Amino acid sequence: MKERIVILGAAESGVGAALLAQQKGYDVFVSDAGNIQEHYKKELADKGISFEERTHTEEKILNASEVIKSPGIPEKSEMIKKIRAKNIPVISEIEFAYRYKGNSRIIAITGSNGKTTTTALTYHICKMAELDCAMVGNIGYSFAKQVAEDPKELYVAEISSFQLDDIKTFRPDVAVITNITEDHLDRYDYNIENYIHSKFRIAENQLPGDVLVYNEDDPTTVKYIKKYPIKSTLAPIAMSKELPQGAYLNNAKMHLKWKSEEMQMSVDDFTLKGKHNQFNSMAASMAATAVDIRKEKIREALQTFESLEHRMEPVATIKGVEFINDSKATNVNSTWFALESMTKPVILILGGVDKGNDYNLLKELVEEKVKAIVCMGTDNRKIAEAFGDTVSLMVNTSNAQEAVQAAFHFANKGDVVLLSPACASFDLFKNYEDRGNQFKKAVKDL
Repeated sequence: MKERIVILGAAESGVGAALLAQQKGYDVFVSDAGNIQEHYKKELADKGISFEERTHTEEKILNASEVIKSPGIPEKSEMIKKIRAKNIPVISEIEFAYRYKGNSRIIAITGSNGKTTTTALTYHICKMAELDCAMVGNIGYSFAKQVAEDPKELYVAEISSFQLDDIKTFRPDVAVITNITEDHLDRYDYNIENYIHSKFRIAENQLPGDVLVYNEDDPTTVKYIKKYPIKSTLAPIAMSKELPQGAYLNNAKMHLKWKSEEMQMSVDDFTLKGKHNQFNSMAASMAATAVDIRKEKIREALQTFESLEHRMEPVATIKGVEFINDSKATNVNSTWFALESMTKPVILILGGVDKGNDYNLLKELVEEKVKAIVCMGTDNRKIAEAFGDTVSLMVNTSNAQEAVQAAFHFANKGDVVLLSPACASFDLFKNYEDRGNQFKKAVKDL
């Protein structure tokens, strides 16, 4: 009899897992408590994979030999509790894909901030070096779908803590932890140690020949890295000091030292600007070096990389007012980085679903740089409480168009309107992309 795999959640990772499981000869059933998007339903139907939506039928789920759960489903969901009670193994889609990757290598990138940019930049370097590679995980296709439909020799994967929560054997050749700051604490019982533990799982199966790239300037990472039995070779990155091995900045130059090689490059040549992007560029360069990419290729890639949509993306300048879409800033730290890189007066659009945010982190920067705040969310009380004394101009709006019009009204020539919400988008939008696209449309409609 075929082994039965049940997949909970039918978005990108769930559907990818279903396609791979079917290809490998499992009996597959997909169940989603919400609505399944039409194109995902079509993909499942075309392959004859049975699925259900808007419900979880217990008898069809609890007879599984293994369950692959979507990263979005929390442990406290009733269905997960029942699965755990029956001792049915639960894994994540990246764990499942890992089993079938063959001899391919993996560069896996996690962290609270900068992981998408670092992943995209690492992929760009690998493409410039003409490696047979794909970008997977939270960006691009799911890892499982890529393995099923178009396997590559190297996968550059962006991986969230939720995906790491359900790994068992997943072992990247190169792991990157960009930094660790408070995020998603609602999923970790408001205990940052649980969240930190998830992030470090990226290295738990690594062996001495593997590499772990980490940020030597990030106090949380440095404090906890000694607490885990990490076997891999450490490759630190830093701005605060010179390193015998790793990547560091000194006198506006990046130094990359690995084995017996050394490379230098002026940060003025990086296409990505801002201090946080210097960290991202060092992390990506270090990861590429660890898979033996030549320095010339790394240099060329850092000079040609285009920045990402929804991440500090310039939208337009209207009557001397610049509009920037940073919709991907779904936590306070991301917004901090965005504000830190601003040189003009800012009208800041903030708000959405709060994940246990501490806005005090932004207080100094808001005081220094922000002249007005436009709240865009269903519940803006915490924002009003945090910045009411600091910013005299504050207004509530309930959609992107209202927010953009209000911001434009507050702005003078030479100002910047920055959408950097510090929150998830699910109250008013499908996701951060939808939020960013609606913002861009509203700007173009001005």
